[in-house]
Amino acid sequence: MSSKSAPIPAQADHEADALAREIAKLRAWACSGNEHLRTLCQDGLQRLRLLYSQAPEEQRARLFQADSIRELREISARLEAPPDETLRALLKQIFGYDQFRSGQEQVIRTVMAGLDCFAVMPTGAGKSLTFQIPARALGGTTLVISPLIALMKDQVDAVAARGIRATYLNSSIEESDRRQRLSAVCRGQFELVYAAPEGLELYLAAMLENVDLRLLAVDEAHCISEWGHDFRPAYRNLAGLKQRFGGIPLLALTATATARVQQDIVNQLGMESPVRFQGSFFRPNLRIAVVKKTGHPPVGRAMLQLLRARKGESGIIYCLRRQDADDLAATLRENGISAESYHAGLDNDTRHQRQENFQKGRTLVIVATVAFGMGIDKSNIRFVIHRDMPRSLESLAQEMGRAGRDGQPSDCILFYAWPDVLAHDFFANEQKDDRLGDQRREQARRMYRFAEAMCCRHQALAGYFGEHLAACGSSCDVCTDRDVLAEAAAPRRKKR
Repeated sequence: MSSKSAPIPAQADHEADALAREIAKLRAWACSGNEHLRTLCQDGLQRLRLLYSQAPEEQRARLFQADSIRELREISARLEAPPDETLRALLKQIFGYDQFRSGQEQVIRTVMAGLDCFAVMPTGAGKSLTFQIPARALGGTTLVISPLIALMKDQVDAVAARGIRATYLNSSIEESDRRQRLSAVCRGQFELVYAAPEGLELYLAAMLENVDLRLLAVDEAHCISEWGHDFRPAYRNLAGLKQRFGGIPLLALTATATARVQQDIVNQLGMESPVRFQGSFFRPNLRIAVVKKTGHPPVGRAMLQLLRARKGESGIIYCLRRQDADDLAATLRENGISAESYHAGLDNDTRHQRQENFQKGRTLVIVATVAFGMGIDKSNIRFVIHRDMPRSLESLAQEMGRAGRDGQPSDCILFYAWPDVLAHDFFANEQKDDRLGDQRREQARRMYRFAEAMCCRHQALAGYFGEHLAACGSSCDVCTDRDVLAEAAAPRRKKR
């Protein structure tokens, strides 16, 4: 037989290894529950069937040994079988829900198949469930990296009340308590561990080498990208984390990320061919309205009119400056409206108390800077008002997305003016990196152009994130010709 028809052993080994990798990939796709991946799996099986039928007998015998054929038949049978209902049983048992929200099950099945997953799920889509269910189903320990230090205790308490063994590690706990928790984590006593990125270099990364990690989840993953809207240097500590603990799936979660930011996140985290899921940014129950500050009543008076028309409703008002948040909250209280301010200038205890007051309905309105809102799980927020223009479309999408999580009609009202752009320029000038400063300035101008444009608000916002929508027709002021200030000023406002 000629050398061309008889592969050298190294080539034969290479062919066998390639087939083994292909079978492993098809097995993961078949198990993922992701319809796109299952379709790819079917295509892959068809390619291998053609290879089997067309390959020379010697090559066929060498590659398609009994074990390989058995695995391929099992993969084919799995594709034909009805979906495994274990996850839905866990959903019902732990959380009391009968159905997953859009995207949740696909993401969960992807990571449980051992694949990396990048999920862009807009605020209110239920991102936390995508790592809480696997924490129970996978066994071992699921590690969640999160910047939400102030909210970790609340999140741990919430899942612990549902029977998930969970804890958190961050700078808010005493050293002796931290040592005890670390010891318990190493002994495998917790299914779910929340940790702040700042702890990775200090103590956490080395300790994790002794932990049976099954899943690594990075929440608010946009924080790792300099091109995102909320870059945090501590998130750079996550670079290379997957390679360090090789083999475990990595789940990156964010509510807002452009295509550029998404690719930067994938690169920074070292994700391996992640399966990507992007939910829709269109929530028809959110009614967007935009108001230019000039030519209307002063903003303070407009706020009073809007809130009097929403008596008894819960909402958030965002301000650019701390002093404005304090002053507006005081004005609202003087006019009989239950309101408190929230910003980074308050001490931790005060912030926690005010957040809890809002969460439990003791305070109806929070007047806040951007320091408030991440991780807030309050379903009946009926309005989000921006007293000042946010710095970017990413910020707008995240902040207004906190309204109407229960699916009921909710108002998202944006006030804007050119001086807001100049205020953002001032903060951009404080950036040490000129590239980031230029980016901040461009983001503010893009935000202003969005506010000025007379086209469907939902269509424009979704388009910025790469989603193509038809005009909403009924959920923004442009499509409905709605004037929210005129409504609020009317002597009698019909109940919605």
